[in-house]
Amino acid sequence: MDVLALPAFHASHAGSWLRDAAGTTRTVGKGEAVTAVADTPHLILNAPLVATRLGYPDLSGLDVLELFAFVHPARFVVPTAKGLAYALGLEEPGDDAQVPRLLQEAAGTLLATCATPEWAEREGAWSALQSLTRLRWTWAAPLTNRIARPEHAERWLFAKLPEWDDAGEQPQPKQVTIDEAETLTRLQRLTGASAEQRTSQRDYAMRAAGAFSPRRKPGEPHLLLAQAGTGIGKTLGYLAPASLWSELSGGTVWVSTFTKALQRQLRQESRRAWPERRADGSQPVVVRKGRENYLCLLNLEDALQGGFAGRAAILAHLVARWAAYTQDGDMIGGDLPGWLGTLFRQRGITALTDRRGECVYAGCPHYRKCFIERSSRASAGADLVIGNHALVMVNAARGRDHAARPTRIVFDEGHHVFDAADSTFAAALTGAETIELRRWVIGPEKTSRGRRRGLSARLADVASYDEAGGRAISAAVAAAEALPSDGWLQRLVEGTPHGPLEELLAAVRATVYARDESGGTEAGYGLETEAAGLEGPFVQLAQSARAAIAELRQPLIRIGTRLEAMLEEPPDWLDGQGRQRIEGARHSLSWRVDLLAGWEALLERLGGPADPEFVDWLAIDRSEAREFDIGIHRRWLDPMKPFARTVLEPAHGVVMTSATLADRTGCEDEDWRLAVSRSGAPHIGITPQMSQHESPFDYAGQAEVLIVTDVPRGDIPALSGAYGRLIEASGGGVLGLFTAIRRLRAVHGRIADRLARGGLPLYAQHVDPIDTGTLVDIFRDDPAASLLGTDALRDGVDVPGRSLRLVVMEQVPWPRPTILHRARRLAAATEKGGAAAYDDGIIRARLAQAFGRLIRSKDDSGHFVVLSPAFPSRLLSAFPAGTPIRRASLEEALQRVASHGQERAMNEQAALPPA
Repeated sequence: MDVLALPAFHASHAGSWLRDAAGTTRTVGKGEAVTAVADTPHLILNAPLVATRLGYPDLSGLDVLELFAFVHPARFVVPTAKGLAYALGLEEPGDDAQVPRLLQEAAGTLLATCATPEWAEREGAWSALQSLTRLRWTWAAPLTNRIARPEHAERWLFAKLPEWDDAGEQPQPKQVTIDEAETLTRLQRLTGASAEQRTSQRDYAMRAAGAFSPRRKPGEPHLLLAQAGTGIGKTLGYLAPASLWSELSGGTVWVSTFTKALQRQLRQESRRAWPERRADGSQPVVVRKGRENYLCLLNLEDALQGGFAGRAAILAHLVARWAAYTQDGDMIGGDLPGWLGTLFRQRGITALTDRRGECVYAGCPHYRKCFIERSSRASAGADLVIGNHALVMVNAARGRDHAARPTRIVFDEGHHVFDAADSTFAAALTGAETIELRRWVIGPEKTSRGRRRGLSARLADVASYDEAGGRAISAAVAAAEALPSDGWLQRLVEGTPHGPLEELLAAVRATVYARDESGGTEAGYGLETEAAGLEGPFVQLAQSARAAIAELRQPLIRIGTRLEAMLEEPPDWLDGQGRQRIEGARHSLSWRVDLLAGWEALLERLGGPADPEFVDWLAIDRSEAREFDIGIHRRWLDPMKPFARTVLEPAHGVVMTSATLADRTGCEDEDWRLAVSRSGAPHIGITPQMSQHESPFDYAGQAEVLIVTDVPRGDIPALSGAYGRLIEASGGGVLGLFTAIRRLRAVHGRIADRLARGGLPLYAQHVDPIDTGTLVDIFRDDPAASLLGTDALRDGVDVPGRSLRLVVMEQVPWPRPTILHRARRLAAATEKGGAAAYDDGIIRARLAQAFGRLIRSKDDSGHFVVLSPAFPSRLLSAFPAGTPIRRASLEEALQRVASHGQERAMNEQAALPPA
């Protein structure tokens, strides 16, 4: 076995261990550990996490994960000792004390791989190593003697990436109707001839097939709301008619999700219906995300050529290694390791994506190799596009990407469509938003490097050719000076705002603090107040800001007009690539013009009568009592109104499906009321079809709900004690859900060390420096581990098997009483059941989503615990029918959880084959 003879160090909540180069391991205290690792570089695993455990933020050394990312870019590994051992075929360490030995073995194995001819990712490694050596990367020296210089010069990344091909416009799909027999035949093919025939899945597929029929009238799509319980196989249920319709019609179906986890699952499931590649090499299935998810090659080139410094520059070179091997360039939830960015303790990953909308399209030297453009073009000819709710809505609203405006859409995780529409069709005039617009127009304050030089540089050729266009660009740049600039927030705090927008934001800040009635109890959260009853001076500042925004919007409109004229009567020098660049510039301008128009409309209303269709408020966004943004917000009272107009009306067939789509009120007539109103159907005058398909699981035998009645609300020591004891009784495998980050951190801080000493590792969102997706990977990989989190873990987490056998909620998930929630609650007061019923529907949905994490397969079993001394009985219908529900003391709950664990262990032992 290859072992690297360097000292290794590991720290967890259970303690710290040092192993010297000779192979002797010993337990050490934190003080000695800090002294040792500060003096001599040690092998470590996930430096930021170890630093958190050690309480030494400046920890550095030879992180084995960095070496893994260099040797095996785009290869999945769970960033734990167990995960590393599995990925490299090494023996898993039995306990924390054996982890340093594993690190020496893993490092030796990775370095030895580099010296073998079988190394699959050799190409480009030698060139990358030369750059990393100049950057003094800690792994450069150990790698130097193991990577031989190639006989021929290696191609630069940007030269070897393949180019995408243009294709003609796709014809309209044929008008076809799918019958039930065809759908069931296709479903059987996808599930397999030997698979169990599930009646609920067959019924679901037949109902979904109806949404693919041609519509009868313009603006009236077929709309199906399908409640599909966990375990019926709804993914294949809708992929059966979707694949059949696409095959017969030649059209494209879009499946839209809310979480990246479901996108990955869908990509895997789709392989049953479509091959990886067609005979001509094209992709029948394409995953689409927003531009901000993909690597921007021009940003990467800037970073590699000096735009990044220090550790960030090392990250850029590791990302470049990945870019040569990635499947699609997706940096957020794709095949770039989620943990890679966190190793560098900064937001370097986001700086390599197109988050500011500065793309110059065909003006980019890497345009023909662009991952974003490749994905967009591939989706135009795909049979199935796997997107997300926000992307579908944004493309529909902006209307540029016709390939992204399909006629058949399946909204999986349909209970999130309302929330996605709420965010998509919102307006926010904030410091962060305005400074981004300023940078897009003028360029950054501190540097003129690369293409981030503002509108003048990006459209220099237009200005030189077209005098009117040049004047409009100059006017826009001058007008943008009125927007907030670097240091705006500090100036507001100091009372020295500069310009009309900063003066308005200063007034927002002063008003919010003046009206605050929390008495300091909301120190960890943002503050807000209604945009009502505003005094004259505030309204005057708002109108001055509106005038400044209008002063910017008008020249941007003129620039767009001049670009359109250039396309209609192109100059001799404007080639095809130039036209594409101009088209891209028009697109960027149009949505920024719309953004400014929204801000103008928002400010115009201040001081006047309220618009009943919108909810406006002033807010200070804070984290840990630190202000990070200030502004004025507007949301639709019912965001499904613009959704219906932009998404539903153009479509022919839409399926909204989820395991928690309909409410569980206990009254069948009321269950669908909220789902129908949140589908958008009433706004275009259609009546949706509704279908309900119950889960096949035996909830009476597989699960039990325990309402713990003796843990006082707000008592952190009692809450911490309950969590710690429940995790011990279950032997790990606990998903703990919190409604407040502050309480999550307090509980984690009190129990993590004790649990770790007992062999029960505890991870937590907002505590551990690890992205959420990787935390779930770690949790899934270790049946002894437990994970604490907030809303992001309440929905979309799929952890079947022993790794999740107990879900604990710290309290009833009441809606936070924001201004927006209050307005919608009041609007619901006139409906049947009133405002209280509105709140209850939200709570039941959250409980149902959380419970859905527990039972993911027919072999799963476990408990769902809510630590609530006063759990209202009217909310109990949130849980599946037949699920046993018991109100119990903590001691009783502990006994039931422990006895279930013992019974399961005995059953698993009995199932093992004889020795």
